[in-house]
Amino acid sequence: MTDSNIQTATLAAGCFWCTEAVFQRLKGVLKVTSGYTGGTIKNPAYREICTGRTGHAEAVQIEFDSGLITFEELLEVFFATHDSTTLNRQGNDVGTQYRSAIFFHSEEQKEIAEQLIKQLNEAKVFSDRIVTEISPAAPFYTAETEHHNYYNQNSNQAYCQFVISPKIDKLNKYFKDKTT
Repeated sequence: MTDSNIQTATLAAGCFWCTEAVFQRLKGVLKVTSGYTGGTIKNPAYREICTGRTGHAEAVQIEFDSGLITFEELLEVFFATHDSTTLNRQGNDVGTQYRSAIFFHSEEQKEIAEQLIKQLNEAKVFSDRIVTEISPAAPFYTAETEHHNYYNQNSNQAYCQFVISPKIDKLNKYFKDKTT
């Protein structure tokens, strides 16, 4: 691993507890941080985000070694482990804070995201069209401590069992060669 291989991806796929748990399990992912991005106020708190009035999405910022996993591979996992066809909703979580979004850090990331969405839509992989937002990376605000490593510390909770565990199962089924 060289420093030139270290890249950042910022993705929103509904609840950040779910997204964090999925990406923590991938080979080549060095760090996953839950937080907020894409909104209008500085240093938002969870209680503000939950109102849906700040414009922020619950998101994760991923540091990854592109020599071990590519941005496109991260996006393949992203699209396979959440519903990218519902606007501002993931299951029972409803609001702009739960939107599907890719916050790109380079023109290359933007192009990869646009091309993959085009391919998925043309192949009709999903019954509805993808509504994932593609926007430039915005300031990222780290979530409060209790939101970090949530699934790993609370996997027996009902929410974790019913919402997050099936995503982990899907990851292990379809991307076993990419998991740790």
